[in-house]
Amino acid sequence: MSTLSDFPIAKRWPAQHPERIQLYSLNTPNGVKASIMLEETGLAYEAHFIDIMKNESNTPEFMSLNPNGKIPAIIDPDGPGGKPLGLFESGAILMYLAEKSGKFMSADAATRWETIQWVFFQMAAIGPMFGQVGFFHKFAGKEIADKRPLDRYVKESKRLLGVLDARLANRTWLVGDDYSIADIATIGWVNNLITFYEARELVGYDDYKNVSTWLERALARPAVQRGLKIPGRS
Repeated sequence: MSTLSDFPIAKRWPAQHPERIQLYSLNTPNGVKASIMLEETGLAYEAHFIDIMKNESNTPEFMSLNPNGKIPAIIDPDGPGGKPLGLFESGAILMYLAEKSGKFMSADAATRWETIQWVFFQMAAIGPMFGQVGFFHKFAGKEIADKRPLDRYVKESKRLLGVLDARLANRTWLVGDDYSIADIATIGWVNNLITFYEARELVGYDDYKNVSTWLERALARPAVQRGLKIPGRS
């Protein structure tokens, strides 16, 4: 792809500002990772609302950018070597934007890898488990009479909250004193668990004091508040 207009997704969701990073997303726990990061870095971007309830992430145009049919995805018209770059997977997007902006991931090699491991922890554990709690507690899964699946995911989510709580016992952020993409990856999922998923009491959230103070600290950041609402419906 030599220009933004060569991407099929750009034909369905045309860019008003083709020189900016194009964000194709919805403000879900995964989607807000990208929008919070873009707000935090100050990189110029344009957000496109992808209505997953209308199956827009499974259209040919969207899947030409992300064959897995999931949000978020981005196109950077000024990618490596000045060429457009399309990316999907929220963790990869965070790492790319951190490298592009020089923000929220340390240049120190050891700290950099420490940060990446906590991003992977969110991707591999926090997201999938909290998402299953949401499904079995609030959505279609709540109608299933057998509560063993819900019990399993609640138990695992409590364990994961315990891991986060222990990690934050003597730290301001997940990787020490510096806010990073590890925090940005995790904010939306913890917030969603106790708000949209309505699982605060179910998982005993208030027992995890370090997590709750960390989340309050994160939600106090103006860029986080903006990112949680992006992209809005047009």
